[in-house]
Amino acid sequence: MVNEPMHAPLLSIVVPVYGVEAYLYQCLESIRADIPSGESDAVELIAVDDASPDGCGDMLRSYAVGRDGVRVVHLNSNVGLGLARNAGLDVATGRYVWFIDSDDWLPPGTIAAVLDRLRQHQPDVLMLDHLRVHEGGRREVDASSPLLRGITGVTRLADQPQLLRVQHTAWNKVIRRDFLDELELRFFPGWYEDIPFSHPLLIGAEKISVLDRVCYLYRQGRQGAITSTRSDRHFDAFAQYERLMAWVARKHPDERWQAELFELMISHYLVVVGNDSRLHPHLRRDFFHRATAHYRRYLPAGGYPLPPGVTGVKHRLIGRGDWLAYSALRQAHRVAGRLRRPGPEQPLGQPGQAVLGGADSGSLTGDEDPGRRAAAAPTRDGALAPGRLDALAGGQLP
Repeated sequence: MVNEPMHAPLLSIVVPVYGVEAYLYQCLESIRADIPSGESDAVELIAVDDASPDGCGDMLRSYAVGRDGVRVVHLNSNVGLGLARNAGLDVATGRYVWFIDSDDWLPPGTIAAVLDRLRQHQPDVLMLDHLRVHEGGRREVDASSPLLRGITGVTRLADQPQLLRVQHTAWNKVIRRDFLDELELRFFPGWYEDIPFSHPLLIGAEKISVLDRVCYLYRQGRQGAITSTRSDRHFDAFAQYERLMAWVARKHPDERWQAELFELMISHYLVVVGNDSRLHPHLRRDFFHRATAHYRRYLPAGGYPLPPGVTGVKHRLIGRGDWLAYSALRQAHRVAGRLRRPGPEQPLGQPGQAVLGGADSGSLTGDEDPGRRAAAAPTRDGALAPGRLDALAGGQLP
């Protein structure tokens, strides 16, 4: 049973919970303890127990006792992250909603900064910065974070198109609830549920605000995280992109966004197919050819901004369906990456320090990673002429 608050809050925070017993209390306390004095009525915390097999359900029951503004939804069966978020959204009463993953947490001062910005700008979407936190405490600045810099006031994607390349997660956005309903957006089942949810928010928004402040600490390397789990469920990405492309064609059939999303889609597929932590070797060829089918199906008539360098070569190989050339190029690039990687005498950062995320494709782990190359200058599809790039692909490029 979920008790309704007496007054509608400004912000509903939805936390889906599954298999995170070791991290749950840190997450919940980082939210509750951060609510400023006198603002308790402005924030509600909704935790959704997605039939967690560990002690999370009991932890949530105990946590909610005596804590005003904490509401718990217990699901009878496991439905997955996306549908658990929907369950929390269904009972949320706030004007804005923020989805926070239960193995992550907030730095001090975040809630006050978010509430202040929501009241000041009243945006459709408020975008937030974050840090990646690795085991041992090392903190890493995401390479797409600079895309958030220097934006004051409210804006639109048409005026700040680089925002589409900030990693496409739900947790780095606070969303006006009525705006979600206007866009007819909900989460779909399956992995990579953020794909058909996050991009439409930015494309459809008339008022985007950017809070250039670290408001979220994103845990890396947790056992059980999908970005570090080998599974055929990574093929779910194809259905999610089909949903995204269908939404764009129906709601915002703009060639510019179709081209941008196409490039991000293919770059995302390259992250997944090239990552040993996601696909068993025997699945990699099938994934590559599924990506080729999407390349040919969704290739914009006017072309698209082709990434420079090796990534652009890989795009072309996917378009050709040339698995053998791709495999050879991938192996050569991985060997070169290992040779460039610093040794033990060159640490990448100490606990508590934030370092800029590197560009070694062998270290990419998040499904937001296509945006990490946003600063590179693209060419148009069909414009790869330099012979050195052809050579990298063994002379296989047209």
